[in-house]
Amino acid sequence: MNIPQPNTLEIIALSLMGFVWIWQFVFLLRRIRPVALYQTEAPISESLPPVSVVISARNEAKNLEKFLPSVLEQDYPEFQVVVVNDGSEDETDMVLARFKAKYDNLYYTTIAPDKKFYHGKKLPLSLGIKAAKHEHMVMTDADCQPSSEEWLRHMVSSLIQQDKELTLGIGNYKKEKGLNNLWLRYDTFTIAMQYLGFALSGKPYMATGRNMAYTKTLFNRTKGFKKHIYIASGDDDLFVQEAATKSNTAVCLNSKAHTLSVPPRSFKKWKEQKQRHLSTSAHYSTGTKSPLIMEPLTRELFWTLTVIFIFFPNFATIVLPFSLLLLLFKLLLWKKAADKTGMGKIFWGLFLFDIIQPIILGFIHFENLTGSKKRKWK
Repeated sequence: MNIPQPNTLEIIALSLMGFVWIWQFVFLLRRIRPVALYQTEAPISESLPPVSVVISARNEAKNLEKFLPSVLEQDYPEFQVVVVNDGSEDETDMVLARFKAKYDNLYYTTIAPDKKFYHGKKLPLSLGIKAAKHEHMVMTDADCQPSSEEWLRHMVSSLIQQDKELTLGIGNYKKEKGLNNLWLRYDTFTIAMQYLGFALSGKPYMATGRNMAYTKTLFNRTKGFKKHIYIASGDDDLFVQEAATKSNTAVCLNSKAHTLSVPPRSFKKWKEQKQRHLSTSAHYSTGTKSPLIMEPLTRELFWTLTVIFIFFPNFATIVLPFSLLLLLFKLLLWKKAADKTGMGKIFWGLFLFDIIQPIILGFIHFENLTGSKKRKWK
């Protein structure tokens, strides 16, 4: 087969495609493969230490009424649940008082509303951690429900069996009908695979505050959220960046250890949530930010160049087989990762969202950089 000599523009396009293909392949191999090939977690420890669950709640009366019993009734030898009512203006305090009369393992305290002084989630969390009686602690949110009665057993076992100080769990959205819900769960899945894969490959950089565990000693040694207390978000990812190392961090992938959250009811609500979460990424280290920027950028270039080369039949026979190979490799890793984490067939969302996800996240990042609206925890 005679292939004509490429001109300068074609050489640039082919070279760029080669770089993009290699970068994406190495990223998948290095950062996602550890999740896909993760060995089955050890059985639940027979000797479990007492643990404190810490929850910060603001205007969460309905969610607490619905989900708090599933936390309070965990199958665990000895644990307390600490809820900090952060200036709620609904019936949160009344709900907690009713539960306190029923559950001996519930402790709660209230921060009085103060319209003159705004504070983020870190203040109530710090107060909850200070009130926690036990060394080992698990963090979650008021709108979260453990996926099973063994949630605490799995999270704490992953923390103590390898003598770790920090465990990264998975916070998923409840499965519902509709394209919006599929998008929410796919985005959550890909982000989880990324931060879990980074942790398993020795570079932990974030967690989800909906499901993480750490020791009081680690929190105190890191001086809590002191270095970034002025930032509304970051009680999970910025704390992990300060406290986590490749030797003190574990992951918990078991499907019984997930937390399930009420999904935002619209794309707009999800976007507002995402803006708050992404606002902390500007404070990441350069070593963390670089691959997190390069991944979506090279992914979008990969798809763009693949489409472009379809219209260059002389080179399509060279480029397209490599594109197909990369796609199949990614799909295989995504499937295995979904199986390991019990997240079902969500990996098929790759065909719907893999191209548009970088664009959507890019626009949100751009709005965060150019907008002046303060992102507050609600």
